[in-house]
Amino acid sequence: MRLQSSATLPDPAALSRSRAGLGWGLLGVGAFSFTVPFTRVAVAGGGMSPLFIGSGRAAIAALLAAAALAITRQRLPRGAQWGRVAIVAGGVVVGFPVLTSFALTATPASHGAVVIAVLPAATAVAAVLRGRERPPARFWITAAAGSAVAVVFAALQGGGLSGLHWSDLLLFGAVAAAAIGYAEGGLLARELGAWQTVSWALVLAAPLMIALTGFSMAQQSPSGTAVEWAAFAYLAVVSMYLGFFAWYRGLAIGPMAQVSQVQLTQPVMSICWAALFLGEDLTWPTVVGGLAVIACAATAVRTRLGHSAK
Repeated sequence: MRLQSSATLPDPAALSRSRAGLGWGLLGVGAFSFTVPFTRVAVAGGGMSPLFIGSGRAAIAALLAAAALAITRQRLPRGAQWGRVAIVAGGVVVGFPVLTSFALTATPASHGAVVIAVLPAATAVAAVLRGRERPPARFWITAAAGSAVAVVFAALQGGGLSGLHWSDLLLFGAVAAAAIGYAEGGLLARELGAWQTVSWALVLAAPLMIALTGFSMAQQSPSGTAVEWAAFAYLAVVSMYLGFFAWYRGLAIGPMAQVSQVQLTQPVMSICWAALFLGEDLTWPTVVGGLAVIACAATAVRTRLGHSAK
């Protein structure tokens, strides 16, 4: 006699893929968490213009991308894929770096982390619209709660959100650009590969970014301390290129809306780095708030994992 059961066991392969996606996504977020503090370091001295930092880092990353594509003899994107590569380039190669570079000339790194706090929710919305993912209602509730906690936490550290400054408009524009680029890049990475997607986006945007770099250098010859140049080098090599290897791989494995919520931990890490490198205060409220953000991110992730396993 055989026992019958209506229970549905989780698919070990699906759970393994979900965890792999989260792991790669977290690695990418860790790399990106230095972006806001290091951009602030690079622009703080005034020797490098925001346009140079935003475009120059993309131009350098494009050279690395072109070399990697040539050495490994990657096939060219085909047909409509070029249009999708252009969307990725517009979002993460042009939009986010340039807008944040200008914004961080007038706002501290901790305030800039407010942007990162709303980016996961924006990416999830873009993923649903573009990738046709349908997370359950519980996911949206926990994701919204996590975003709210992250925004309040980062806003308190940044001095509040009373009064909308022009830099805030640039930051929110950067969020929209990055969310669209992340969502489209995550889908395209399933076809072209993770590092190949960002590489082709960089190469496609290279003529524009090189021209902008040259224009910025003609307006103001870049100069800076060793620390400022080191920060710029990180932005070019890691934030603009290597970090996307892990991030797009995580989004490609997916589910995209779930992996995007890992970014809820990014403002916590960014503010910690700001405290370490820029001397901004790290108090017990910061620690408690950071733990709350991580807890909300974990809840959203587990909700999506549980739904995917059914």
